[in-house]
Amino acid sequence: MISTEAAVSTSSAPASRWPSVTTQIFIGLVLGIVVGVVWPDFGVAIRPLAEAFLRMIRMIIAPLLFSTLVIGIAGTGDLKSMGRIGLKAIIYFEVATTIALFLGLFLVNVFKPGVGVDIPLAGDTTTVAAMSQAQQRPWDIFLHVFPTSVVDSMARGDILQVVVFSMFFGIALAAIGDRGRPLFDLLESTAQVMFKFTGYVMAFAPIGVFAAVAATVGGKGLAILVTLGKLVAIMYAGLLIFVLIVIGSVSLIVRIPFLAFVKAVREPFLIAFTTASSEAALPKSLEIMERFGVPKRIVSFVLPTGYSFNLDGTTLYLSLASVFVAQLAGLELSIGQQIVMMLTLMLTSKGVAGVPRAALVVLAATLTQFQLPLEGAAILLGIDQIMDMGRTAVNVMGNCIATVVVSRWEGVFDDERMRAFIDPARARTAGSGL
Repeated sequence: MISTEAAVSTSSAPASRWPSVTTQIFIGLVLGIVVGVVWPDFGVAIRPLAEAFLRMIRMIIAPLLFSTLVIGIAGTGDLKSMGRIGLKAIIYFEVATTIALFLGLFLVNVFKPGVGVDIPLAGDTTTVAAMSQAQQRPWDIFLHVFPTSVVDSMARGDILQVVVFSMFFGIALAAIGDRGRPLFDLLESTAQVMFKFTGYVMAFAPIGVFAAVAATVGGKGLAILVTLGKLVAIMYAGLLIFVLIVIGSVSLIVRIPFLAFVKAVREPFLIAFTTASSEAALPKSLEIMERFGVPKRIVSFVLPTGYSFNLDGTTLYLSLASVFVAQLAGLELSIGQQIVMMLTLMLTSKGVAGVPRAALVVLAATLTQFQLPLEGAAILLGIDQIMDMGRTAVNVMGNCIATVVVSRWEGVFDDERMRAFIDPARARTAGSGL
């Protein structure tokens, strides 16, 4: 397995006069807003810089995920433990996403953001209709889990299929014993290279964030925050409630300082928020949670799996947005209808990819199934970038805490590593015997 020193070396640079990467990302965010407002045309013109950064991130995902997951499974030598870890992860995922769905339904029924809003449900819905047709049936979703070609899955960035292939590959590698040792060593070296590679790519994060925010604000304008401001405010309030109460309570239950956890995940959180892409934050999340004290085999399994099964922010948004569209159309949904809608979303949301605006696929399909106007989803397209930023960031935070929950549940969470991560100076003093 990759040593602690190797993992730390990919993210910890020698002290310099430059601000930290987190600070640079925040600066990029602020400058992007300023440029988008003052020079909107220029902001839109530099969008290719953001796209280039996201492409660099995506080229990391498949080899990093494959190598870390395979060595995590094959290195344990205990296949039963992986099955147990998977079951515990699924249980936690379902509990967390159900809470998020109920919270979204509660907020949209209490504040009724779509009632009395003078927005005509008319316009071009071609894009939304295409999204609805793209949504798969339950059996299709099940079959989609199993790749016909892992090369194709890696090329398309289908994380769930890569995870399934990696699991079977890791099990097979463990089953052949010492004969698989050369391949295991090769993949272990590959993982180390990919973590170093990630460090190089993340050096471009502030530029990518700057360009992404400048292009969004330049193209949409700040008025986008006012057009449907009530819905945006309610969703962000719901996300904040979920983080403080649900994730905060989970942190308390698993005996993790909540503020220390928030500080630990701030960098992948900011990357996810500014790029609206869970994929962009995945490499940093894998690295951070291992350094935080979660064993590699759990991080490399739970975190990517959660990107398909534990999208807390997305499920909260879907329940809120579906009822919001009904309110715009002047339709009153009964509690029973909303419960059925929630159960439908629990299934269909599992197929949401960790890329920007993929939740609109599920939303369009839900509106069609419950005979709600697709024009509502077309309207939401206008502010989806702003909402996608918040829900994606919460998705990342929810998956990070899930790795801690499962590792604590397994009794393998490393409290010493967590304390060293929280207070490196104190850890160095203790290590020197002073």
